[in-house]
Amino acid sequence: MAAPEAWRARSCWFCEVAAATTMEATSREAAPAKSSASGPSAPPALFELCGRAVSAHMGVLESGVWALPGPILQSILPLLNIYYLERIEETALKKGLSTQAIWRRLWDELMKTRPSSLESVTCWRAKFMEAFFSHVLRGTIDVSSDRRLCDQRFSPLLHSSRHVRQLTICNMLQGATELVAEPNRRVLETLASSLHTLKFRHLLFSDVAAQQSLRQLLHQLIHHGAVSQVSLYSWPVPESALFILILTMSAGFWQQGPGGPPCRLCGEASRGRAPSRDEGSLLLGSRRPRRDAAERCAAALMASRRKSEAKQSTRAAPATRVTRRSTQESLATGGTDPKRELHPPATSHEASGPKRPPSAPATTSSASASSSSTSSSKRASASSAPQPKPLKRFKRAAGKKGARTRQGSGAESEDLYDFVFIVAGEKEDGEEMEIGEVACGALDGSDLSCLGLPALEASQRFRSISTLELFTVPLSTEAALTLCHLLSSWVSLESLTLSYNGLGSNIFRLLDSLRALSGQAGCRLRALHLSDLFSPLPILELTRAIVRALPLLRVLSIRVDHPSQRDNPAVPGNAGPPSHIIGDEEIPENCLEQLEMGFPRGAQPAPLLCSVLKASGSLQQLSLDSATFASPQDFGLVLQTLKEYNLVLKRLSFHDMNLADCQSEVLFLLQNLTLQEITFSFCRLFEKRPAQFLPEMVAAMKGNSTLKGLRLPGNRLGNAGLLALADVFSEDSSSSLCQLDISSNCIKPDGLLEFAKRLERWGRGAFGHLRLFQNWLDQDAVTAREAIRRLRATCHVVSDSWDSSQAFADYVSTM
Repeated sequence: MAAPEAWRARSCWFCEVAAATTMEATSREAAPAKSSASGPSAPPALFELCGRAVSAHMGVLESGVWALPGPILQSILPLLNIYYLERIEETALKKGLSTQAIWRRLWDELMKTRPSSLESVTCWRAKFMEAFFSHVLRGTIDVSSDRRLCDQRFSPLLHSSRHVRQLTICNMLQGATELVAEPNRRVLETLASSLHTLKFRHLLFSDVAAQQSLRQLLHQLIHHGAVSQVSLYSWPVPESALFILILTMSAGFWQQGPGGPPCRLCGEASRGRAPSRDEGSLLLGSRRPRRDAAERCAAALMASRRKSEAKQSTRAAPATRVTRRSTQESLATGGTDPKRELHPPATSHEASGPKRPPSAPATTSSASASSSSTSSSKRASASSAPQPKPLKRFKRAAGKKGARTRQGSGAESEDLYDFVFIVAGEKEDGEEMEIGEVACGALDGSDLSCLGLPALEASQRFRSISTLELFTVPLSTEAALTLCHLLSSWVSLESLTLSYNGLGSNIFRLLDSLRALSGQAGCRLRALHLSDLFSPLPILELTRAIVRALPLLRVLSIRVDHPSQRDNPAVPGNAGPPSHIIGDEEIPENCLEQLEMGFPRGAQPAPLLCSVLKASGSLQQLSLDSATFASPQDFGLVLQTLKEYNLVLKRLSFHDMNLADCQSEVLFLLQNLTLQEITFSFCRLFEKRPAQFLPEMVAAMKGNSTLKGLRLPGNRLGNAGLLALADVFSEDSSSSLCQLDISSNCIKPDGLLEFAKRLERWGRGAFGHLRLFQNWLDQDAVTAREAIRRLRATCHVVSDSWDSSQAFADYVSTM
């Protein structure tokens, strides 16, 4: 009797407290109803009024509401704001109540977006709170506009931060400055433990303050947090300093930014250290900030690029040395405001001499004159000597010039001006320095320290990410050098994705860095996804080189859209790839389990593909997209290699391949008793001899008891082919097929209905999934619905409402 008494006491308490708080609300709602011109409306129920009052006074009644019985609590949940609804989640679950429907309704009403059909939402509360956090951070939602979002007792960012698993930073780094501000310190601490993925989309040029905020944010989230994945999307004109900053911080390198506050999490061990040249930590005097490695690298390479442009414009002028005067002229042509220069030269004599620190005493005019004459004599002697080959110019991404003009802050030129004189002041022998030699030296050799990249042995190392993804981010020479330099020791990296980055000949440096990484103790790289428009190597040669460089790789996905003429090593005048990258020796045995290849147009040499397959004895999944072979015999050679060397192969996929002349090879595959799933997607299987080939194909499948899935989208199967395929599920079949994909096969409703009747007649049990996307089912909607109703008794049907009038030409070709 104790439990009913407690239940009754809680109910009475709820009514008493609610009645006292609803009297005023009831009077306010009743008054306008009497004076309304449209007549009185139905008053809200007493229970609803009580629930609203309790929701409005949850700050006082929260503990009591948590103790309410389940039936009463279930009616109150929809009336709570998002803060108390989130706090009461655990209590509701203990009482057998679910809030998923409430969060879904909040998503539909407040976010006003529909989740992707490919996304499976397991927790609507977490999804809503994560999106709510992003909207509040960017200022795209007004919390005061809806009572369910507004509560003075809670901070929207702090309350929703623990549900954020993925954070996206866009455009001008919006949100980075707000997160590192002191009022949001607890928000950042919460994100450091909850956030796993950090994404950058459509980045634009940012100012120095925003980059400094981003530096602190990355240090907190990556080095002292739980972020394991960094992804960059759609950055057509990457800003060198910002891109290098993101890369170096993701790799675990940390150096205090200029003028930034010290990190309170690093401890006293990282503070007060003596600066080291290997770290790029030079103290430049009171008027010069301390520059980190990323900024010095970007400044050096931008100086080289502008110097090359100046030489290209003059043509007749010989290669000049970078003195203080020539640097001023170079900066002036780049649009630098002279008022922003930190140390403008006073005289020509002073300009021609070596750089003098601000604290050094002034030298005499005779010393300046002697220095000038010495420099002149050196130049004269150099001109009489044989001149070296001209320096190779850096490639510049399209739109870079306009983007540099758009930035227009002058900070970049100021950094460049300081960097040139810093390097000149470090020359112990006082000789002048040509920046082009520095940049090209790093390109041609392996010494990258001259570019200001962080020294791996001396820089502070922290926790680094395990997954790096670059989608549609063009990699300039300096960006590719930085990436390769970091990859060579990035042992914590497990997955690398480089998608349409315009690597060109930098692919050779990437292969060298991957080979160096593979030789590191503790290398964890197991997945590599590489795709681009062009490649200087044929795709099969590139695949062989990657497999050689990374023998422990488990997943390799590689795609090249077009054969490259400009970067082809066979073209006269282009330097060929290094000898250690391409070789005729056999590939050593590797650990590859999944291989996906997308080929450009043109016949592929089957022996090269077979050499990769022979070395991949652990291969379980193979996908070939747009592969073309010289003859059906070459395709048969590949299949025979799979049968002999890849004994554990389970999934095989072919997409956009002309297999009309390879019907015997297709039958050979269907008789393979090790394969569990086969995909022939848009392979023109039934283009020739369909009447003879279909029965042979069905007979092979009926005798295969290991094949579980068959995908045949886009092969013009038609009604006749579908009815022939139905015989696979007959009573005399030993097939265990449970997944069938017949999308985009010109199937009409009457043929689908007959297919469903045959399955019913044979009494075959449920066989899994049937996919019917983009077929001609809209020609007779009634018959199509009847067919799908019958099919759902035996399998799970997935279809869509596709407009078949768009595919009339395809229909005519099958008549």
